[in-house]
Amino acid sequence: MSEPRSRAEKRAATAQRILEAARAEFGERGMESTTIRRIAQRARVDPSLVMQHYGSKAALFAVAIEMGESAPEEVAAHLHDVLDVRIGALPPETRALVRSMLTAPEAEASMRTFLNERVANLSGAMGGKDAELRAALIVSSILGLTVARHFLKLDAFAEATDTDIARVARPWVTTGDEAPTGHQPPASAEAD
Repeated sequence: MSEPRSRAEKRAATAQRILEAARAEFGERGMESTTIRRIAQRARVDPSLVMQHYGSKAALFAVAIEMGESAPEEVAAHLHDVLDVRIGALPPETRALVRSMLTAPEAEASMRTFLNERVANLSGAMGGKDAELRAALIVSSILGLTVARHFLKLDAFAEATDTDIARVARPWVTTGDEAPTGHQPPASAEAD
């Protein structure tokens, strides 16, 4: 690969190097334990460049977890990574946003935008029948788990380890096209 020549090419190459380092760090350590300093160190740049290119750790995480064209097994692996991050301790900015999303219009709008982006990204990667609806159900299920574990602190989660929750939750975080065999959706009221 040739060395970038123009200033714009150098800037794009630096941003890509930072993004690759961030994906590696988030993958190894999760959102909570990853630091801008570690990402910068891995990308061989000054930490201020990470902030200059991406603004914040949360913004960089959002970009890092975006999916492009992906094979079904890559989508499943990505969903399991997201699930692992949401099961673990939440970063302060995520706690603030989730806690405020039902009472502060700004937080509600921010959360809706973030979740709609996740749904669009995931449905594009999954493809197939009802991709957008399936993606919305998966994203909202992970949000529900986040709220139930970290805010409502349901009794069932009290003794469960992150590993236990991930083991049980992973099967329902799927991208399959159909409901399990033998399960019939309820008849609609209009059918009466």
